[in-house]
Amino acid sequence: MTAEGYQALDAELKRLKTVERPAVIAAIAEARQHGDLSENAEYHAAKERQSFIEGRLADLEDKIARAQVIDVSKLSGKQVKFGATVNLVDEDTGVKSKYKIVGEDESDVKAGKVSITSPIARALIGKEEGDVVEVMAPGGAKSYEIAKVKFL
Repeated sequence: MTAEGYQALDAELKRLKTVERPAVIAAIAEARQHGDLSENAEYHAAKERQSFIEGRLADLEDKIARAQVIDVSKLSGKQVKFGATVNLVDEDTGVKSKYKIVGEDESDVKAGKVSITSPIARALIGKEEGDVVEVMAPGGAKSYEIAKVKFL
């Protein structure tokens, strides 16, 4: 994953531990004071939220422990690889697009970040500026020309 993705996971982990977990513990304690727990919707909702938070914490801690952080600013070259920002031109429509190839946990297509395991990233890896790649998209095959490869 990129350093940016690592920092985002770490920030979420800290927020869950310092804000969300104490808030749900307080909500459970308050709901317990309302009496019969078998019919207490607030209690059950708080316990469900606690279960979600604990599961997400375990997931984040595991990902952070196994993370292999790559400093994209130290990468260079003309070949597309992890961390590259690639400018593409659709061969059929001429529409330009820009994607950064990132780890699975930090992908966000709306922000222009695609997972290394996505069809478009797999098609781009190893290619260079000027190459034409064919991507098998859900709507059918699409051809793109690689206009520029850069590492930010």
